[in-house]
Amino acid sequence: MARVVVIGAGLGGLPAAYEIRHVLPSEHQVILISNQPKFTFVPSLPWVGLGLRSLSEIQLELNQIVPKHGIEFIHAPVTAIDPKAKQISLPDQIVDYDYAIIATGPELALDAFPGLGPETGYTQSVCNPHHALLCADAWAKFLENPGPIVIGTTPGASCFGPAYEFAMLMQHTLKQRGLLDRALMTFVTSEPYAGHMGIGGMANSRWLIRKLMAEREIELLENTAISHFEPETLHLADGRTLPFKFAMFLPPFRGQRFLREAAGLTDEKGMIPVLPTYRHPEFASIYAVGVATQLKPIEITPIPTGVPKVGLMSEEMALAVAHNIALELGVISGHQIKPTLQAVCFADFGDTGALFLADPLLPDAAGNRRRAITLNGFWVSWLKFAFDKYFLTKMRLGWTIPWFERWGFRAIGLPLVEPISTDAVVATKMEIVN
Repeated sequence: MARVVVIGAGLGGLPAAYEIRHVLPSEHQVILISNQPKFTFVPSLPWVGLGLRSLSEIQLELNQIVPKHGIEFIHAPVTAIDPKAKQISLPDQIVDYDYAIIATGPELALDAFPGLGPETGYTQSVCNPHHALLCADAWAKFLENPGPIVIGTTPGASCFGPAYEFAMLMQHTLKQRGLLDRALMTFVTSEPYAGHMGIGGMANSRWLIRKLMAEREIELLENTAISHFEPETLHLADGRTLPFKFAMFLPPFRGQRFLREAAGLTDEKGMIPVLPTYRHPEFASIYAVGVATQLKPIEITPIPTGVPKVGLMSEEMALAVAHNIALELGVISGHQIKPTLQAVCFADFGDTGALFLADPLLPDAAGNRRRAITLNGFWVSWLKFAFDKYFLTKMRLGWTIPWFERWGFRAIGLPLVEPISTDAVVATKMEIVN
């Protein structure tokens, strides 16, 4: 019997736990550890931050949904991991494992810039449930006494979509309330150009974002680095200052502290290096999915930018990891597989929305992808809301990507996983070493 422990119960961890439970016979043990008592559908947090939905609408109680699917749930923070001893330390116990799947999501590097963040700084974020609630409170107070607004991303950030979505939704809400003339908006992005998204752009994303910003009279500052925040003042790296009454900035991400403290486990940012199988190159018992994985940028940008890892990619990684572990255990036969890393994102802009598809997420050395599509229209807003409900339903039912969803992706030419060769694994390991 093998014991598989999944650390983290977010967009990568919960699907990974469900998928490994699905592919392994019942004699194998699956344990899910999370420092949070609830699953949160993170893509919907911009709605919560603007008071458009309640947090309870996008959350599920883990202790109510996980055990009934044959998975042991432990609600506790991980304080340390020892990949050599194959042990995970919790505040009051040690958990041994045969395989560990790390799906912790990021730690927010709020200390990267003075004044960043809601607890000890002067800006809001919508990166986790707690911050979204703080943001909603700040937004309610702002509406009573509006003023200048700055929205954006910091140097080193890797998650750009929520910043655009938040800015567009905010502008739409202000317009509905008749407050636009009292709340001038500036969007500050570290990307080389708006719509770059940390992936070199896709299709007409650059044109679309600029067009939408211009239509909404949002001043756009591209390729712009920030220095620090003071109360109601943003200081840019070039010496300029921007006043604000409300600010929302997405911070850089890094790996969780217990991962960074484990010798040889992560890169300098605390992210887990992985082979095409999504196994760690040095520790055969460690796999990783989601934001915790290392994904190197395809280009060096004037201001550092990271690479996003969207929800569909995390599910693809979960499928691959579960398959490859089952293969190692002899439960199934066949070839090792890898995620295809295709990205599909929906963004609600209030009176319209945008759908982004990148196949794959990162272009090749020549800047090409098999497909890149950007669409916009009010129907995208409805589609995102519907997907929110669908994903939460999947998590209640214990599904990762059910057969009909996989069939649908294949029908439009988007296989989620594909076989890999031994040569590809060796080449990737050499690249990591070098």
